[in-house]
Formats: sequence, structure tokens, C-alpha cells
Amino acid sequence: MLLLIDAGNTRIKWALLGVATYAGGVDPALLGKWDASGVVERAALGQLVELWRGRQVARVLLSNVAGEDMRSQLDQLLLRAFGARPIAIEWFRPAPQLAGVRNGYRNPLQLGADRFASAIGAHALYPGEALVVATCGTATTVDAITPDGVFLGGMILPGLGLMASSLAKNTAQLPQVGSRIEIVTPFADNTNDAIISGCVAAQTGAIGQALAAHGQRHGRVRCILSGGAGRMLAPHLSHPSDVIDNLVLMGLHAVVMKQQASC
Repeated sequence: MLLLIDAGNTRIKWALLGVATYAGGVDPALLGKWDASGVVERAALGQLVELWRGRQVARVLLSNVAGEDMRSQLDQLLLRAFGARPIAIEWFRPAPQLAGVRNGYRNPLQLGADRFASAIGAHALYPGEALVVATCGTATTVDAITPDGVFLGGMILPGLGLMASSLAKNTAQLPQVGSRIEIVTPFADNTNDAIISGCVAAQTGAIGQALAAHGQRHGRVRCILSGGAGRMLAPHLSHPSDVIDNLVLMGLHAVVMKQQASC
């Protein structure tokens, strides 16, 4: 079996898949079709040992944007879960070109592993389409991909929760960003609602600007939202959007499919 891991700043997502779901070439219909998957908060990282123990894993592919401490913790977790038996462990890194996507960053190696994996996943799901991929987590990233798979670059801004807490730290009450955001009017009549309204406008405004700019060059653009706040922001966008969970894992899945197809 293959174990995919997406280690972010807040949560760790994982997926297990058998040979049949990655050895037959790049098939968009198989992306996200996993034997098992899950997510844990960073504080509950140790739970992964019991979730993985006993699985017949032969290979692990990991994307980690949470630093060296997270990498060390994951190394230890994998050792505890699978023991000393030989397992191929690969840390995913950006490259100038991989799995059908060409990295247009000035220095391709400086692109975040999660952004590159998300771009690969999005292009694998929607080949031949111009895409804007907005990943709305601790930070929000908004990236553009051409129909032929060129990652052009993008924007990085504070995520919805980080933006709200930064604005609210000197006010009497911290606004709560729940699972759903209700905005009756953009001109709120209280501080908490005004902060939430402004943060949502900033997030959706960045995404809308990216869609408009990309659309000038490529016409119709598909908008993909991912990350914890993606589903909350979707109703507030004027552009139709596809909310896709686990886009980084799908990108890792597509990479393995491409590698197997070329063998």
C-alpha cells in the first residue's frame, strides 16, 4: 500500500491506497478514491500511530510545510507505526516540471510543496482548463495555472481566521469564525460583524482579482477552493467555484500515477 501525507501548519491529512488506484496511469476518476483516509489536529499527532499500525505500507510520500520539527515528528511516528521493516519514504519537493505541470516560479525550488502539489492535483482533475486554485487555510494562497499546465505563480495573504484575529486583538470581543458565515450587508453595524465582513471581502476580493486577471488571458477560468475556510468562502464569491477537499493529497496521488505510468 501507499501512504500519502499532507502535513500543514494546523492539521495533518493522510490517505492510504492500494496498487489498483495508482498503477494504471493518470486517471482523474481515481483521484480521491482511497482505501482509508483521515485528518488529525497537530496537537493530536500521536493518534496517527494507531491509525497506521498494521497497515501493509510499502511506500510513503509526504508533503510537509510545517518545518523541520514536524518532519522529525513524522519520522518518529512512521518508525513507531511500521517498525524497522524497509519502507520507501519520499519527501515531496517542488521541481521545475512534474506530473504534467511546469513550475513557473522564478526559482522553482522556492515554491511551497503544498502549492505545487495542489497545482498538480487541480490540473490532473481538470486537464486543458485554465484554473485559479485558492487554498484557504492558516494562510490563503491564490494561484493560476494555464490550460497546458503551466503554474504561473500567485498571491499569499493571511488566512480568514488569522486575518480576523489580527484585526480583533485590540477590540473588546474576538469575532468567532464558525462553520458558516452570515453577512446580511457589507456595511455592518457592529465591530465584530464589520471585522468578519471585511475579512471575507479581502479573501474573496483577492480570489476575484485573480480570476479576472487570468480570464483576460484565457477566457473561461475554473475556480477551485480548498482548505478549511474554502467551503465557508464559496457562497460569498461572485464566480462559481468547485470546493475540493484534500487537493494536496490528490496532487501527491497524481504524481505517483504519473511515475507508475512512465515505468
